[in-house]
Amino acid sequence: MSKILFVMTGSDHWTLADGSKHPTGFWAEEFVVPFEALKSAGHEIVVATPDGVVPPVDRGSLASDANGGQEVAEHRAGVIRDSAELNHPVRLADVELAEFDAVFYPGGHGPMEDLAVNADSGRLLVAALTSGMPLAVVCHAPAALLAATTATGANAFAGYALTGFTNAEETQAGFADQAHWLLQDRLIEIGADFRAGDPWAPNVVVDRNLITGQNPASSAGVAEELSRKLV
Repeated sequence: MSKILFVMTGSDHWTLADGSKHPTGFWAEEFVVPFEALKSAGHEIVVATPDGVVPPVDRGSLASDANGGQEVAEHRAGVIRDSAELNHPVRLADVELAEFDAVFYPGGHGPMEDLAVNADSGRLLVAALTSGMPLAVVCHAPAALLAATTATGANAFAGYALTGFTNAEETQAGFADQAHWLLQDRLIEIGADFRAGDPWAPNVVVDRNLITGQNPASSAGVAEELSRKLV
């Protein structure tokens, strides 16, 4: 079986345009659904964060209405609480990419705060992309791609078809007017071929070894595509 690196946010807040700090972290569904799918298939998972801090969960992502009911919400909270991998992360700067077979980035607003400007993550993303290993990124986690610059100063993901949390979804979530920048806009600015689907509906885009999902509902599809590439 394969060894998969989960790169996750270490930030418990997202700084808005007015300077206020919105409580956030990773989105529960985007970690738990792929984590369970990949673990049940027998794959080994290692979690890495900036500075090796335990990834903070966005408390809003554990609400009943964010999970289709209280039973699912409680199950996902339990997985997060009990996951040895999640609660004992390694430092992102210490990761040796050659030890892994694939890389996965869960989302949540947290990556907008730290991974979007993290040089260690940027270097890892460039290396993973150019190596040809499966690289999966979902929802707000494509913010990390903004830090993936090459030696020429260009972004490594320019020209790649991909998706992520859309302007329409950010507007409907109530944050578009409060944000410093919007993910869809920035991904287009770096030269990516952004493929937006219907708001909140599953949308998975695959281009070469890159797998991206638009929103939390796309997490399962991203995990399925990643599993297929690991066979």
